Amino acid sequence: MKESIVLYPAPGSHQIISMVELAKLICQHHPNLPITILLTTSTPFETSTTSSSHINLISSDQNQTNPNLPISFFTLPSLHLHQSHIENPVESAIEFMRLNIPNVLQALETISQSSKVLAFIKVVIKSNMFRSLSTSSVHHPYDPQIPTYFYFTSCASALALFLYLPTIHNQTPKSFIDLNDAVLHFPGLPPLRASQMPLPLLDHGGPAYEYFLNFAACLPKSQGIITNTFQSLEPSAIKAISNGSCVPNHQTPPIFHIGPLNFDAKNRASSACEDRSTSTKCLMWLDKQPSQSVVFLCFGSRGAFSEAQLSEIAMGLERSKQRFLWVVRSPPGLSSVEPDLEILLPKEFLERTKNRGLVVKSWAPQAAILRHGCVGGFVTHCGWNSVLEAVTYGVPMAAWPLYAEQAVNGVVLVEEMKLGIPVESKEGFVSAEEVEKKVSLLMDEKSLRERSQAMKAMALAAWNNGGSSFTSFSKMVTSWKQ
Repeated sequence: MKESIVLYPAPGSHQIISMVELAKLICQHHPNLPITILLTTSTPFETSTTSSSHINLISSDQNQTNPNLPISFFTLPSLHLHQSHIENPVESAIEFMRLNIPNVLQALETISQSSKVLAFIKVVIKSNMFRSLSTSSVHHPYDPQIPTYFYFTSCASALALFLYLPTIHNQTPKSFIDLNDAVLHFPGLPPLRASQMPLPLLDHGGPAYEYFLNFAACLPKSQGIITNTFQSLEPSAIKAISNGSCVPNHQTPPIFHIGPLNFDAKNRASSACEDRSTSTKCLMWLDKQPSQSVVFLCFGSRGAFSEAQLSEIAMGLERSKQRFLWVVRSPPGLSSVEPDLEILLPKEFLERTKNRGLVVKSWAPQAAILRHGCVGGFVTHCGWNSVLEAVTYGVPMAAWPLYAEQAVNGVVLVEEMKLGIPVESKEGFVSAEEVEKKVSLLMDEKSLRERSQAMKAMALAAWNNGGSSFTSFSKMVTSWKQ
């Protein structure tokens, strides 16, 4: 009987794309190992049409780049959610995964009739998707005869935090929200303030906290945890996890750090669903700028600011005298409406800065921009994919975390990796003076640029023959064979 691997992405097209990139990586090194990706016909966050368009794009991209890769898709039966769940996207996500458990079991049974499944790899659902509901069934072990691996798509430092959560839970009777700026210590991480913990973990009595406590207890029971990072980027966190410091009372499964993974497919998929003219406009504008002279501001798909905050950013950029490319989204509550820049930004701001700045609406090709030689700094929300892209292309960062585990990522980026500077806020608001100060510092700090370029070289070396990620990947595949 032939051998195979089964991958199961969490809801959302970006998760599907991440899984396809992982599948491609496996097949490129082991072309005789077929991979099946389980797909849902629709998700709580997207229509079936949106999901299908991404799947078709991925399949087309696969055929163009390497048609011989043995990657196939297994579509799970449609689900029908109760109206109350549909109206609440958080509950919808968890209920969606829970209801899919029988379908996943049936799919594994069907696939097992024609092949021996060496590993079942499931994406860990990230903390920004949950705020109000808990369920242990999302981490159902599925078929106990099939080794289960978790693909943790955030950084190893965040993984260390979650693994240690049950321990610090027993040591800290109070909720983190009540500890304010008390300092917490996690193995492999710089000291964290209690207020910097991921939002769903702040209240011990909340159902979201219970969910993640349950999740943290499930992780060590897997056969292994896969992370999109590399040894030179997070040595302390990887060491703390590997030596068992994060799970002091139980055995820690192997951690396989196989990053940085390829970002091009995600950006191709995103650009296909957005206005391609925006991509062309950004890159043509960058072509006309001096080398490493542009600061890029982009805050992810959920990075929406109030009109007052947008005004402060605009004033800070104008005062800094730096060249900039800024992606502006509509304020919270108006995300479905295209931003009106003339109304949202200070009067005549666009006219005054037109010779050294470009403001685009809602979306820009992030990886292509960071890869461009004219970009010399990146103001980021510290989402892990964004951080890793900047690291891969050697761009220094200013950390402006907004939600989920991004505050943790920001502390690690600044204090541990030393690849960024912090953007300071007061009660969640950043002043024009702070924007001006940090943008200027980011573009002028030569030592930060040198460290970023050095880490770029380390990122490339990680996947050389004998490099840390190459070696870790090889160990992962060996564990499947065993």
